[in-house]
Amino acid sequence: MFFVPAAHAQSAAAPAGGDPMISFAFMIGIFALFYFIAIRPQRKRQKEHQELVNKLAVRDEVVTSSGILGRVTAVEQDFVVLKVAENVEIKLQKWAVQNVLPKGTLKGVGAAGEKK
Repeated sequence: MFFVPAAHAQSAAAPAGGDPMISFAFMIGIFALFYFIAIRPQRKRQKEHQELVNKLAVRDEVVTSSGILGRVTAVEQDFVVLKVAENVEIKLQKWAVQNVLPKGTLKGVGAAGEKK
C-alpha cells in the first residue's frame, strides 16, 4: 500500500530535455549580468584607488582605511609616513590610504597636530 504512489511516480515519463543552445545562452547571459554588476565596478574602483595611491604627495591630507586622519610627511616606494598628532608619525603601507581629503580638512577637525 505504501509502495503504490512510488510506483506511479516511477512510471511517469521523464521531462523532455530542453534545447542545449538555450541553456548555453542563458548561462552566457547570467555571466554577462554578473560581469556588469560585480566585476566591472570592482575593477574600476581598484584602478581609481591605484591612481590615488600613485599620486600621493607630501602635505596631502588623507584618511586611511582604518579611519586615521593625517598629513603625509614622506612618500616611499610602498610606504607613506603620516603625521597624526604633534610629534607622532606613523608609517603605513600605501594601499591603506583610502582617500585624499581637501586641503584644510585636518585643521577643521584638529588632527595631525593642527591647532584650532
